[in-house]
Amino acid sequence: MSNLLKKTASDIDMTSGAILPKLLKLSLPIMLSSILQLLFNAADIIVVGNFASDNSLAAVTSTAALVNLMTNLFLGLSTGANVLASHYLGAGDNDRVSRTVHTAVFMSIISGLILTAAGVIFADDLLLLMQNPPETIELSAVYLRIYFAGMAAMLIYNFGSSILRAKGDTKRPLYYLTVSGVINVILNLIFVIVFQMDVAGVALATVISQCISAFLIMRCLMKEDGPLKFEFRRLRPDSQTVGKMLKIGIPAGFQGVVFSLSNVVIQSSVNSFGKIVMTGSGAAASIEGFIWVSMNAFSQGALTFTSTNIGAGKYSRINRIAVISCSCAAVTGLVLGNIAYFFGTPLLSIYDKRPDVIEAGLVRMSLVCVFYFTCGLMDCIVGSIRGMEYALTPTIVSLLGACGLRILWIFTGFTLEEFHTEFWLFISYPVSWVITFLVHFVCFVFMRRRLPKNDISPETKIPEQN
Repeated sequence: MSNLLKKTASDIDMTSGAILPKLLKLSLPIMLSSILQLLFNAADIIVVGNFASDNSLAAVTSTAALVNLMTNLFLGLSTGANVLASHYLGAGDNDRVSRTVHTAVFMSIISGLILTAAGVIFADDLLLLMQNPPETIELSAVYLRIYFAGMAAMLIYNFGSSILRAKGDTKRPLYYLTVSGVINVILNLIFVIVFQMDVAGVALATVISQCISAFLIMRCLMKEDGPLKFEFRRLRPDSQTVGKMLKIGIPAGFQGVVFSLSNVVIQSSVNSFGKIVMTGSGAAASIEGFIWVSMNAFSQGALTFTSTNIGAGKYSRINRIAVISCSCAAVTGLVLGNIAYFFGTPLLSIYDKRPDVIEAGLVRMSLVCVFYFTCGLMDCIVGSIRGMEYALTPTIVSLLGACGLRILWIFTGFTLEEFHTEFWLFISYPVSWVITFLVHFVCFVFMRRRLPKNDISPETKIPEQN
């Protein structure tokens, strides 16, 4: 075993002391970083909604579920990178940390190139499958093809930030996203208002900003000291690390894919109500995204804290980490969700001022935003389970629970005329969250009992996933 990683001012000691202040120190920058990432897409929607045609706005808002569907599998691999790096840092195995860093960067590049090719080649076919209105397909395809040109940059940033997060450094990724986010907004305005580039302009602005954030995160890793330092001469996959990263990351990514698939099915149902509902739902979903990432930051914190403490043999802290992170996520969702719904009309009017669009958005927000805290609970308990290095079980539960129930409802009860309304469509969200959280909680209790109750000497071996 190598010497323990030397601590710097940006690191957080996750294995001793009070959990809440350190969890907040780790999670709040993640929250702000995620909000800035969402602002990339929100800036696209706001600029298009105010300075382009109605078809352009519908074209951009209708692509979000499809983008998430195609990217979540590969983003899940960054979860594998985070778990491995956190565990090895906790165990003090610097050699394996270094191999994880270089393997993660390699995989982010390859994954990005695959996504770019898929997005460019299959954009039209995918939009047709989602039942996009004929008048928006051409614009949506233009937006998607340009947007997917930046996939490698987006994945490099996310993999790089997951590596830094493993040692508790969440501030520098936030700084880099702040820079790229400001540039994105400025370029949006220039490309759309000055050069009249419509959806192509907002997509190009997003790609450029993603490239800037990727450059900054790589520059940071290249200047690191110790095992997190990136060197181009060592850029190659380590077979053992790839295997473990895939074993953890693919189930996490597949869960994201399944969630996105259920959202694509719901988006297809939304599209069937026409452009007004389609636009209102897209605007509401954009607002909801800010609430979700705020809660999900604590899920990322739970994952990192749990994995690091298991690597260090500090098993006695696992339950407290789960309780504190779930509590933080629930309070965040309860407060932000209800505030968003209370101010729903002015918030939705930022995207589109038409009363019928706002009304359609409020229907969705009344069911999603108000009860969003239950989604936060569900995600946080999953973070704790994955931090314990159980990857497959939460995926199966989510597949059968949150996603399976929604899809089942879409193809059964929702097909009946009396239930074929926006209300009965969106109520599938909170119902599925509550049921799935309860099952995840039972799984957490069962899996926790399989681990030691008391602290033990650190072990570098990653336990087998179930």
